[in-house]
Amino acid sequence: MKSAVADLLYRLGDDCLILGHRNSEWTGLGPILEEDIAFSSMAQDQMGQAQALYTLLHTLGEPEPDHLAFLRDAKDFRCCRFVALEPIGEAGGSPVDLRNNPDRDKLLTQGDWAVSLVRQFLFAEAWSIRLGALSEGSYEPLAAMARKFRGEVKYHTMHGRIWIERLGRADAESRRRVQSAIDLLWAAALGMFEPTEHDAVLAKSGICPTEADACSKWQVDVTGLLADAGFTWPRAATPMVGGRAGRHGPELPRLLASMQKVYRLAPGATW
Repeated sequence: MKSAVADLLYRLGDDCLILGHRNSEWTGLGPILEEDIAFSSMAQDQMGQAQALYTLLHTLGEPEPDHLAFLRDAKDFRCCRFVALEPIGEAGGSPVDLRNNPDRDKLLTQGDWAVSLVRQFLFAEAWSIRLGALSEGSYEPLAAMARKFRGEVKYHTMHGRIWIERLGRADAESRRRVQSAIDLLWAAALGMFEPTEHDAVLAKSGICPTEADACSKWQVDVTGLLADAGFTWPRAATPMVGGRAGRHGPELPRLLASMQKVYRLAPGATW
């Protein structure tokens, strides 16, 4: 049971950390000030949730939170591939050289806010469902944490729903950009629910539902919201999996190289 709980905590914490980092990349580059602040705020929530989950992992005998965030290699992360994808969509052009940060330079000219917005919407809906189940689960330390997180995530779901509805009822260009992002991301989003060898024991012990059950509820909720806003979704997508087993695409090592760069210069340094 301990290994199953630890694996669950790694999956949840890694999802939050990596998506939080991706969302933080928009800080200072958001399309409007409101969204610059919103994405920065959600990133802060997600990274804080990751730290809390890593702290709970530490009580189970795993390394300290900073070690888990900054000293693991990509193969050791259990995040789904969905959260690590670069938000590159239709935008063209070559990356500018601002002598700042190559990831931010690339985002400035090739980043697609619609991709990040749709990903955040799809993730928040899934995270809300998970937290609802975990908060009523039998593992009290995680249940208490989930109850606290729900107070933050309700604003994330509110943000996503407002924008999906707003853009769905705006003009043809906004609908086309969001629809393109949905089509691009749908298979990867299904990978949030990649089954693991621990599904049955976690569900039987009452800690959380199986990934298949969580996915079914997510699809019902999300497709209803998308349909109400006038969007469609791929009906026969094959889930993008592998992340839960440490098999990631090239985007995660690139992300980690940027995120871990400073810490790895002097691990354990006191600031």
